[in-house]
Amino acid sequence: MTDTKASNVIQSLQVGCAVLDIVASSGRALKYNEIYEMAGMSKSNLHKYLNTLTLAGLLYRDKSSGLYSLGSKLVEYGMKAVNQENVIERVMPFLHEINSACKNTVLLTMWSHNGPMVIRLINSLEGLNIGAQIGTVLPVTSAAGKVFAAFAGEPFADDWLRKEWERLDEAQRQTLAEDLEAVREHAIAFASEPLVSSISSIAVPIFNFEARLLGVIVVVGFSGTIASRMDEMMSQYLLKMRNEVSEAFGYHFRPSGK
Repeated sequence: MTDTKASNVIQSLQVGCAVLDIVASSGRALKYNEIYEMAGMSKSNLHKYLNTLTLAGLLYRDKSSGLYSLGSKLVEYGMKAVNQENVIERVMPFLHEINSACKNTVLLTMWSHNGPMVIRLINSLEGLNIGAQIGTVLPVTSAAGKVFAAFAGEPFADDWLRKEWERLDEAQRQTLAEDLEAVREHAIAFASEPLVSSISSIAVPIFNFEARLLGVIVVVGFSGTIASRMDEMMSQYLLKMRNEVSEAFGYHFRPSGK
């Protein structure tokens, strides 16, 4: 029986990509014999692939050492991909999908010099006061704030977190520390009424291929409609969407989380 999936792909291209992946994942330049041991093909075929990839600029072969590394063309492609990484444009379809599924307001928050800021907002209930609008900088006790505190690598994040920490009493600091530990483990955050009474939130991170935090997706609504535990349906749905959105930027979650 013919494999319809296999018939719709160019197998030689798949093999070439596999060779590139061997070199890319090694973290160092490789000898021909090292590639041969991992490639699982004949030496004559491997020579053809290596020569073709080198001529195309996808691999580089050092003439003196004979070592293979990623070529200038791949570096060029990578830089273009980074420069074209339009987070908002790529994420917006997911935000609308989440809004439709969760029937609550959805926010996209990104890092600013002052802290996590609301960049996009899709309202489900017009006039509902969620305590935030586009341009609002969120506190560390919000679901988005907890995700940024757990994962943000920006230089300004330390200053923001220190200032936020100073505003909390000892009991709040202890609770936050426990929450951040859970966020780092599960890559999802919950917040009960952080800004406005009766309004709660749940948030998930967006990572790129370098495991850098690009932004945070937040679902906000009346406390009774927002999940507060991992095992709830909304939480499981957002974890699934978290994975899909991050995969669009080249990041793949392990089954247990980040």
